[in-house]
Amino acid sequence: MACFNCFVIMLQGTIIFILLAYFALLLAISWYTSRKATNDSYFRAGRSAHWYLVAFGMVGTSLSGVTFISVPGTVGPEHFYYFQVVLGYFIGYFVVAYVLLPLYYQLNLTSIYHYLQHRFGLVAYQTGALLFMVSRTLGATLRLYLVINVLQLFVMKPLGFSLTLAGHDVSFHITAVVILLMILLYTYKGGVKTIVWTDTLQTFFMLLALVVCVGYIISDLNMSMGQAWASISDAGYTQVFNMQWQDKSFFLKHIIGGAFITISMTGLDQEMMQKNISVRTLKDSQKNMISFSFILVAVNFIFLILGGMLYLYAASKGIDVAKDDLFPTIAMQYLPPFVSIIFIVGLISALFPSADGAITALTASFCIDLLGIQRNKNMDEAQQMATRKRVHLVFALVFLIMVIFFKWLDNKQIIGILLTIASYTYGPLLGLFAFGILTKRKVQSNMIPAICLVAPAIAWVLDYYSPVIFGGYKFGFEMLPLNGALTFVGLLLFSSSSAEESAVAKAE
Repeated sequence: MACFNCFVIMLQGTIIFILLAYFALLLAISWYTSRKATNDSYFRAGRSAHWYLVAFGMVGTSLSGVTFISVPGTVGPEHFYYFQVVLGYFIGYFVVAYVLLPLYYQLNLTSIYHYLQHRFGLVAYQTGALLFMVSRTLGATLRLYLVINVLQLFVMKPLGFSLTLAGHDVSFHITAVVILLMILLYTYKGGVKTIVWTDTLQTFFMLLALVVCVGYIISDLNMSMGQAWASISDAGYTQVFNMQWQDKSFFLKHIIGGAFITISMTGLDQEMMQKNISVRTLKDSQKNMISFSFILVAVNFIFLILGGMLYLYAASKGIDVAKDDLFPTIAMQYLPPFVSIIFIVGLISALFPSADGAITALTASFCIDLLGIQRNKNMDEAQQMATRKRVHLVFALVFLIMVIFFKWLDNKQIIGILLTIASYTYGPLLGLFAFGILTKRKVQSNMIPAICLVAPAIAWVLDYYSPVIFGGYKFGFEMLPLNGALTFVGLLLFSSSSAEESAVAKAE
């Protein structure tokens, strides 16, 4: 018993040391990259970021902690169906690279929603920014909550890290506060310029954890890579395409939906695009996007392989867990300490990009799009910086409040609903940008906010009643392009051509 207690203490000490060393490294990067920091370096890294660093770092941002935990867990019930979505992502990245990026560089944008002002006016511009803020705040805080919860349940609690206050366990809240303070400290001054480097580091550790876990499990099961693939294939896990058209995971729904998810949640998302437009030239930014797309496809495929191996491992050891609990349970309770520690580092590395870029992007969007600090001639650089720092602190506090709210809610059904909200907020953005790019018509600007509210409401009704209306058909990822299409139609109804406007002007 004494030996076991000594082992636990040593393991706790090792984990604390590694986490402190990891954070110290992030702070060192922050200090180095934020020297002589300006508002421009905070918002878009002075447009001096290296494309290959942005490409690699974006992998960690795109995957997030939810992917790190959830994708392997989906393999049991859903096989490799998720790879259909990944193929859709791949198609979408080419649209972002060769349609949207040229537009952003041509207009020399800091906030991508400035395009909506160029095209439709101030109301559309601020509507687009608000849609982004709502969606990104909900999505980022939800992902942050899920990963902090896993960290608390599978790492902190088993190792004895607990704290009670007035009879209530507040360990989760303390963990959330510490994590957000860490993120705040290394992003507060440097912004995007810092995040480009820290995300690169964190992506490396996330992928290291992925490779180590796959390698150890294959070794422990006494298999070669070929045998491992044959085993998960024999178990039926490697089925990629679902041919049942009524299912939510029907392959066309997933591929088309995945493409629009990328176009909307990457190409029309300030967090993702602020890193791309931080690259010096359009050509280099396109290199970044295409390179990133190939890397992301490969990494997601390895995560699916890991999922298959985890299910085989669980079956061989009699482990009765599945889905989101599968990876952390096996990593922390059944694998040797060195693999568990690498898993923790990978989990932390997946956690930070879920929040650091989001807080920075939300700060940038709020300051530029709503407060208009760049167009305010009465504010000098120092005043703009002071305002930006206050907004950064406020968003960090908002993130903490939302994470604690999700913990209080602690309802997986509600979480699923919140995840779906992204398709209802990015859908109108998709419609706005598509209408602006594909047509030259003028829209009644005062109607734009109403259209962006009515379109998702109609989409929700169609989604709710789809099994009845469409003979059992259920909407999946195609809900996002449906929202975009409804917004597009609404804009078309309240628009006029330049020729019509000229005729009216002449008549008057």
